Amino acid sequence: MTTIEKAPVVAAAPGTERRVARAYTLTIWGIALGILIQAVATVAWALAVGNAQLFKDGVDWVYDVALYGIAAIVFGRDARIERLAAIAIGAVMAVAGLHTLYDLWDKIVRPRPIEIWTLGFAAASAIIIAFLVVAALWRFRREDNPVIKATWLSSRNDTISTTGFALVGLAARVAPMRWPEYLFDLVVAGICFQAAWAIWRSLRRSEEAEASQSGLRNKAQTDATGGL
Repeated sequence: MTTIEKAPVVAAAPGTERRVARAYTLTIWGIALGILIQAVATVAWALAVGNAQLFKDGVDWVYDVALYGIAAIVFGRDARIERLAAIAIGAVMAVAGLHTLYDLWDKIVRPRPIEIWTLGFAAASAIIIAFLVVAALWRFRREDNPVIKATWLSSRNDTISTTGFALVGLAARVAPMRWPEYLFDLVVAGICFQAAWAIWRSLRRSEEAEASQSGLRNKAQTDATGGL
């Protein structure tokens, strides 16, 4: 299950072929829909068996759905939409971090039993979906469009990181002591908050750079007018 690097927020290059752009958009929406189905199925199973940890894992998929959906919406749009998408992604990351901290508090207050099969399912499904996503985007790996390239590279790297992340998370959850699991949750929450902070700082730097350039242009125009 991916939690960090997602949904590039770069405007699509105008030179992308219409056929490729259409195929990419359909693929991204297909990925978002597929993960949504996985999320609903996992949450339904968790509610049926009364497993709080599995429920958390199912809800976590919603963040992936939101991020891939944002990538699909941003593709081919202008800079204003790009900025709004960045804000939305930062908000999603912050909510994911808060959700992880809440779940950590809940499992400390109400310790959960170790259920190797359900926890193993969560880890295995995260790895399988990561490989399915990279397979779906494989056909776009040689495209020069910045959004397409960023999505492809992110999914390729994510396949490796998700595999390790899921296995480490599984090991922490089934450990005889509870502190490795709690530490793992703190790391996940910290990464989410770091991503949200990085996005916010990037937006601030972009706004400051635009304001500075606008000020220089206005000054140049004023100087030119005064010199006439």
